[in-house]
Amino acid sequence: MFIGWDWATETHDVTVMDPFGKRIDRWELARTEEGFAKTLARLRRHGDPADLPVAIETTRGLAVDRLLAAGHPVVPVHPNAFHAMRARWGASKAKTDAGDSMKLADCLRTDGHLLSRLEPTEQATPGLQALTRQRADHIEARIAAVNQLAALLDGHWPGGKAVFADPDSDIALAFLERHPTPASAAKLTAGRLQAWCKRRGYPGKKPGSVLIERLRAAPKAASRLSDAVVEQLVRVQVQLVQGIRATIRTLDKTIAEATRTHPYAPLCATMPRIGTVSLGQVIGEIGPILERAQTCEQLIAEAGVVPVTRASGKSRTVSFRFATNRRARVALTTFADNSRHGSDWAARTYNDARARKKRHPHAVRILARAWLRVMWACWRDGTCYDPAIHQANSKINTPADEPLAA
Repeated sequence: MFIGWDWATETHDVTVMDPFGKRIDRWELARTEEGFAKTLARLRRHGDPADLPVAIETTRGLAVDRLLAAGHPVVPVHPNAFHAMRARWGASKAKTDAGDSMKLADCLRTDGHLLSRLEPTEQATPGLQALTRQRADHIEARIAAVNQLAALLDGHWPGGKAVFADPDSDIALAFLERHPTPASAAKLTAGRLQAWCKRRGYPGKKPGSVLIERLRAAPKAASRLSDAVVEQLVRVQVQLVQGIRATIRTLDKTIAEATRTHPYAPLCATMPRIGTVSLGQVIGEIGPILERAQTCEQLIAEAGVVPVTRASGKSRTVSFRFATNRRARVALTTFADNSRHGSDWAARTYNDARARKKRHPHAVRILARAWLRVMWACWRDGTCYDPAIHQANSKINTPADEPLAA
């Protein structure tokens, strides 16, 4: 039997199809506990869950988790690929929930042997992946909040932005919290500012005279807002930035602990310039791919650091791979870019690529491919990365890469 599952935010549609393409069963379920429980029980009446693969247009979410927990093989179908196949069932490419679940089941019946199945990963990996992804989301939120604060200061309090070089620093946020308007800083002197910075543990080496000169040299705002309104705006935005920074620090501590106890950590912990957060990101994003990859080339392709070749007749193009796990690629290329500053081998691999006229992003992806081969060897042999052995082992080389279109 083959199952097609069309999911949505409020309702789902399920179709059961036999090996000959005949629809055996079909129903709609609400996104409630009762709906999931009845559906899983109804599926069990058609056979053992291990023998009932389910095709669905996603790789994560409640439906996927419940199906995996129930023992069903889950076969994700990319929405773009599924949309391209709609002409198989009719030229109009009509779409309904019931029709989509039937088409997913039929796609699984005919092409299931070509599609990969989701497999449960190492138990600690999803948690580490979730933590690092949430941290990445909070980093984006912090950048947006700091940019909003900078725009607010540009319009209403330019001097508050000019005093300290980094508006995201503890000292800059503390200054704005104490002096949220130009009027509140009107009586500041170099001595008072320097004394305040000393009490706050200011890490910079600029004396109070330089800081006060920055404040006085900044243009005066011509805001039509009252001081009370400006004060409220600045204080609220400062509190938002401070709150996000606090959550990031909390996540950093949690990620460090989760990474320290993860069974894959020793394999890569000694790699150059990897760092705790970067190690957590690499394990969380690359770990699941390592577990299901059959070959090193499959690992490299799924990590998104190899180009796509399209050849037909006399035409041949090599272009950037857009359809991939972007978070895995970012985690890997971030580490690879940092590693070239701590490893002669990584620096040589990167510089050789640059010497072949590769742009920086392409050269980093070439280095990332080389690191994936190292990770694959460590994973396959169950050995931890040893920098000395790696440097001396001439068997680990970066093969010539195909040129990547600009």
